[in-house]
Amino acid sequence: MCISSSRIVGEEELLLKKVNEMEKNGGNNNGMVVLSHAKMILWMTRGMTTLLLWICVVQLLTVGEVWGPRLLKTWPSCYTSGSSSSVSTSRSQAANNVHASFLEPKVLLPPKRAYKNNGYLIVSCNGGLNQMRGAICDMVAVARYLNVTLVVPELDKSSFWADPSDFEDIFDVDHFIRSLRDEVRILKELPPRIKRRVELGRFHSLAPISWSDMSYYRNQILPLIRKHKVVHLNRTDARLANNGLPIEIQKLRCRVNFSGLRFTPQIEELGRKVVRILRKNGPFLVLHLRYEMDMLAFSGCTQGCNSEEVEELTRMRYAYPWWKEKEIDSDLKRKEGLCPMTPEETALVLRALRINRSIQIYIAAGEIYGGERRMASLAAEYPNLVRKEMLLDPSEIGFFQNHSSQMAALDYYVSLESDIFVPTYDGNMARVVEGHRRYLGFKKTIRFDRKILVDLIDRYNEGSLTWDEFSNTVKEVHADRMGRPMRRVMISDRPKEEEYFYANPYECLDS
Repeated sequence: MCISSSRIVGEEELLLKKVNEMEKNGGNNNGMVVLSHAKMILWMTRGMTTLLLWICVVQLLTVGEVWGPRLLKTWPSCYTSGSSSSVSTSRSQAANNVHASFLEPKVLLPPKRAYKNNGYLIVSCNGGLNQMRGAICDMVAVARYLNVTLVVPELDKSSFWADPSDFEDIFDVDHFIRSLRDEVRILKELPPRIKRRVELGRFHSLAPISWSDMSYYRNQILPLIRKHKVVHLNRTDARLANNGLPIEIQKLRCRVNFSGLRFTPQIEELGRKVVRILRKNGPFLVLHLRYEMDMLAFSGCTQGCNSEEVEELTRMRYAYPWWKEKEIDSDLKRKEGLCPMTPEETALVLRALRINRSIQIYIAAGEIYGGERRMASLAAEYPNLVRKEMLLDPSEIGFFQNHSSQMAALDYYVSLESDIFVPTYDGNMARVVEGHRRYLGFKKTIRFDRKILVDLIDRYNEGSLTWDEFSNTVKEVHADRMGRPMRRVMISDRPKEEEYFYANPYECLDS
């Protein structure tokens, strides 16, 4: 068919030549009629030629798809000589393995979910890494429930930590989009036409109501999306209820958290290196020692601080207007169990729990307030204290410094891999890591009952309890606080006091 089309092209050229000669010589009416017929034949010929050429191209593409891969497989390699057959074989196997690794995700990926798109959802997360992590999971669930397209979430850059990291600096954004494609459509940025609407201010922005169920998003948020096409939800922490949600929504939150949110290859590789270094020296415990300046200023907890430090923490608390609680009774708050454990208190409790003195303790935290002075008791009791800065070369960790969320991601990874995880405060990282370790098979996590502990510690320090009485009571109190399977605590009229979903996602553990 390609040969016949080339022949037609030649005949077309000859006919065109004759037409030009007739136009040049002129002629009578009969000549004009002949000329008109010749022009019509010329245009028909051109049409047929175009059609035949397209048919030829289609046939060639079809043949290429069928025979191309076979020809490529048998084509001799430019890099392989006839005398190096063993090298050729190993390279061929390696190429096949690489080829298979690239094809595998395409084979395993479920089909994209087809649905009528109700609009676009932009979300801005607030807080630290793990506060934002929970918000991301919630907003994916909301987008799925409302049949809307989600834009990759924006991360907080204006909080206390002032971390300039974007989503793709911490999480594998391509994996995030691919792994959830059968649930929700996620885009890295809005389509140009919709983006222009946003630039012109033609969208609606609001902070959703905290601890809401799906009826709120269906009845309040979805009509706004349909009206404005684009809705921006800001301050997205704790905006979805812990309990009372459809089971498929709960399972989706888990899927996002435990599968969709994977750290970047750089963070994971560095995390694996830290774990390898620790494993060489035996088991290790990760201590999330939340005794950092921001936490103490925010909570108003000043146990063990001198007067200058108390003043400094108070000034800091007043400097941040969104920290609503200003006048705080530190002693009362501590007795209520609302303060992070001090390094001195932590050392006493670990010893009471009979934690082996020679175990490696990896400190997953920022700079401890008070420095070496406050860490002295813990270091004396457990001399094998290590930090990521001690285990890694400065050139390896330098890229992550001044990026608190990326450093927190590294600590998160090591915390998941630890033999024992001990948080001294039930903040966002402590709760999310605890839930993730439950999901991975109820790995040992010791959750301090701080209200009971501070009372026991005070009584021991006063001399009203012997060491054995103190130690035995501490062990009894924490016998059921080691990450064992348990139902989540529900308080229907006080959602803030309920057990956090991501700390104990039992709906995802039953199956």
